[in-house]
Amino acid sequence: MGDVRDKAGKKASMVAIGSNCLLTILNIVVGLIGGSYALVAEGLHTFTDIVTSVIAYVGFKVSQRPADERFPEGYGRAEALAGLAIVIFLTFISFEIMDMAHHKLEHPNSIAVPDNYVIIMAILGIFLNFIISRYIIKVGREINSPAIEADGHHQRTDIYTSVAILIGVVVSKMGFPILDPIIGFVIGLLILKTAYDIGKKNILHIMGCVPVDTGIIDRIKEIVDDSPYASNAHNIKIDNFSSYLIVAMHVHMDADLTAEEAYELSLKVEKEILKIPEIKHVSVKPCPFNDNHVVDRNGEF
Repeated sequence: MGDVRDKAGKKASMVAIGSNCLLTILNIVVGLIGGSYALVAEGLHTFTDIVTSVIAYVGFKVSQRPADERFPEGYGRAEALAGLAIVIFLTFISFEIMDMAHHKLEHPNSIAVPDNYVIIMAILGIFLNFIISRYIIKVGREINSPAIEADGHHQRTDIYTSVAILIGVVVSKMGFPILDPIIGFVIGLLILKTAYDIGKKNILHIMGCVPVDTGIIDRIKEIVDDSPYASNAHNIKIDNFSSYLIVAMHVHMDADLTAEEAYELSLKVEKEILKIPEIKHVSVKPCPFNDNHVVDRNGEF
């Protein structure tokens, strides 16, 4: 499973980096030749895709390291930290783009009507970004990688900016060239919005927020209740490491079992719970139980 995840993550990152290198060069060159600041801004935006893809991949690789003495639960949170590094970079780039657009708006004489080359590039950008973002998001979800999925969502914003550029060129040719730097400013705002969304999600991961929307707790309880060895999973503790979960919990077991038998059956329950893809480690503590009484977590009847 680990090798498959690693290969898929590497492939998604390489596809993102390669395609965005091409788009960055085309957007900036065509934007400069065609006289479109919005397309140049989109080129800078695409450049951020390259940097964020690299950061996401580094975080992904670090998170794959096996647990050791320093990090006994593994390096899973490295992906969320990579996500925050992406946020810082996106915030910086967004303000730079908005500042440059503001300068253009203050000096309207420097604004030119974009050439038809820009229209062709905008259409090409829409097509390529749709294919790339869809692929990256799909891989990120399949391998449960928040960093790669965040990278895919960032890539998806390029579709909207390419559409905006296309509309801006058409309107500019109708006699409103000022729309071009306005769209550049909007691109900066979109990047800032992306930074906010990624930051919010990754902060929740770092804080260990339990992904309740996935129904993970219900799935754990269902597995335990369906087991012939245990019942009533409770005191369930989940630690979210972004790309995987660490689970600890108590279950009811027959009070007549010996300590050795209870231990062996706990291992069987753990094995069943580990079939849930998101869970990497699980610890099951048996609570002696019969029809008359149960020992609670403190060992008191």
